[in-house]
Formats: sequence, structure tokens, C-alpha cells
Amino acid sequence: MATNPMQRKARNSFLLGMLVMLLISGAIIALLFMQLMNKNKKEKEDLKASVKAYVLSQDVQSGQVITEDMYTMQTVNKNLVPSNATSDLSLIQNYALQDKEGNSIYTKYDRNNNPSLYIKKDNKEYEVKKEEETENYYIEKNDSKEYLELNTVPLVAKVTMKKNTLITTELLSKGDNLVQDDVRKQEYNMFVLPMDLVTGDYVDIRLMLPSGQDYIVVSKKEVEVPNVGGVDSTDTVWMNLSEDEILHTSCAIVEAYKIKGAKIYLTKYTEAGMQKAATPTYPINESTRNLLQSDPNILEKAMNGIRARYSTTNAADLRNNGINSVISSQGEQAQSNLETNMETSITNSKNSRKEYLDSLSGVTE
Repeated sequence: MATNPMQRKARNSFLLGMLVMLLISGAIIALLFMQLMNKNKKEKEDLKASVKAYVLSQDVQSGQVITEDMYTMQTVNKNLVPSNATSDLSLIQNYALQDKEGNSIYTKYDRNNNPSLYIKKDNKEYEVKKEEETENYYIEKNDSKEYLELNTVPLVAKVTMKKNTLITTELLSKGDNLVQDDVRKQEYNMFVLPMDLVTGDYVDIRLMLPSGQDYIVVSKKEVEVPNVGGVDSTDTVWMNLSEDEILHTSCAIVEAYKIKGAKIYLTKYTEAGMQKAATPTYPINESTRNLLQSDPNILEKAMNGIRARYSTTNAADLRNNGINSVISSQGEQAQSNLETNMETSITNSKNSRKEYLDSLSGVTE
């Protein structure tokens, strides 16, 4: 059927319009597809760069015990958070402040925003208090104290923190290892270490003599095992000790070096959260004792404990019948042992320091 020129022109215009519309639609679809691909790519990159971290869900005061209701896990960009916010999530992941029966301890605030700990037992709420003399936690029940055995050592805020603060290991401390003014981080490489010792374990420092006598020098201290080049050190540990604990340990090290066959070593606590600290039994020598009693760096509370310890135990008899007698029996050999072992310890410290610095700079042998 023949068509006139006007019809052909209209048809061609229609076809041309359809073609243009298809081209435009194709371009729009291609553009949307590219945007979708870029969005998916960005989401994958963001997901790859994302890490889990814990943040505070409320303000926390310095010295406040941390409970589970105070924090929450969030997904954050790893480039925007410090490494210590994600490197040891187990510190929080495995943390649940409860009594031995599994009752959770939580935090409540009064009208003045002062926090207190609470626990529900037998469908009744009790305030959890801390006994200053023994540092044990208890509740008041039936007009008497009922002490609580906790399933873990409480975590405590070192500093005041605001809501949404990222939680890092440096911001928290174990409840029985609060930092006092006279506490220093000490490094030792002469202890005999348990084979399975790892960072976070709690230990006693002990001195064993060849006669079989075994003294507790310092009790229940958290250890940190230095990591050199991705491998835990085999002979070095770090621990926070107060001034009097440092002097007790130094005295024990010197005497362990003097006595041939003596051993100064660490023993682990099996359930640190439930076990109380052992009572130190090591009797220091007279010169160290005098130094302790005149040292202005020792806090008054620690000084009172030292005086009580040496006034209630016969330290002179313990030393004369034990440590002093062994040292005397070895005579001049004791001094030779001391000099040799001190030189070995200094050499080990220098070598460990060099290995640590080399691992930081990427230097390998």
C-alpha cells in the first residue's frame, strides 16, 4: 500500500524518536549499572576495611568498675581506630562480671549520677559493696555481710571516659592491680617460668632453697610476656610492682644468685578471679628491711602492712635458720655465684633489648 510523503515522514520521525529513546535509555541503564557496580565495590572495600570494636554506651568515671551493660560492639573502619582497640577483643569478649552462681553484676546511677554496683539474688536486688580492709565484694543480707566470689577479676577504668569512647587495653586495668603512685613496670629475665605462661596470667614470685624451703616473695601479680618478632620471649616478663615489692624481689634475686642450687621462679594461679592472693612469707635481710622502713616512696598503707608483717612473724629466726645459714655455709663461693649470675643477667637483658629493637625496625639476622 502506497503512502504519501507526509506519512513516510511521520513514520521516520517516530522510528527516529524510538531509536533516540532506546539510546538514551541504554545510556541511563549503563550509567546506573556502573553506579551500582561502584557502590558494590565500595561496600566490599568498606567491609574489608571494617573491624569490630567495643565502645562505651554511657559515661564512665575513673576508677569505676566496668560491667557488661556499659559497652556495646560496633563495626568501625579500622583506619579510624587505634590498633589496641581491636587487637585484644578477648579482654572484653570473655568478660562477664558475675558471682560464682552466674548472677550478673550491673551498674545503676543515683539522682546525682553516682554509680553503684548491684546484683539480683533470689529475685531480690542488692547493692554490691567493697570492703576496704580486704578488698572483697559483699552484699548486706539479713543484717550481715555475705561475701561474693566473683568468676573473674573486675575491669576498672583508668581514666574518666565519655559515651561512645572506643575501649582500648590502655584504658582498663584489672581490679586487683590498680595503679598506685609507687607502682612501676619492672622487667625480669632471671625467673624460671612456667612452660605455658602467657600474657594476662597471675603469678606468685617464689624463692626455693636447696634445703627444700620455699618462700613466697610477691603474690598474685599479672604478667606480660614481651613479643619479639612475633614470638613470645622465653625468659623475660614484665609486671607492675610497688616500691616495697620491688625491694622484696631484688633482695630475693640477690640471695638466689648467692646460693648454689637456689631457684627463683613463678607459679600460676589456676582461677585468678576466684583465688585470693597468697600471703608473702619471704623474710628479707636486715639492710633491705631498714631501707623499706625509711623509703619515702612507699605509700602509708604499704608501710603499715610491712610493719605488721615483720612485727607478727619472727623474721630473724626464719632467716637465721634458713636463708642466712645456707649463705654462710657456702662462704666465699656465694659472692662468686652472685657476680657470675649478675653478669649473665645483664648480658641477657642487653641481648633481649637488641632483639626487641631489631624486631621493631624489621632487622633480621
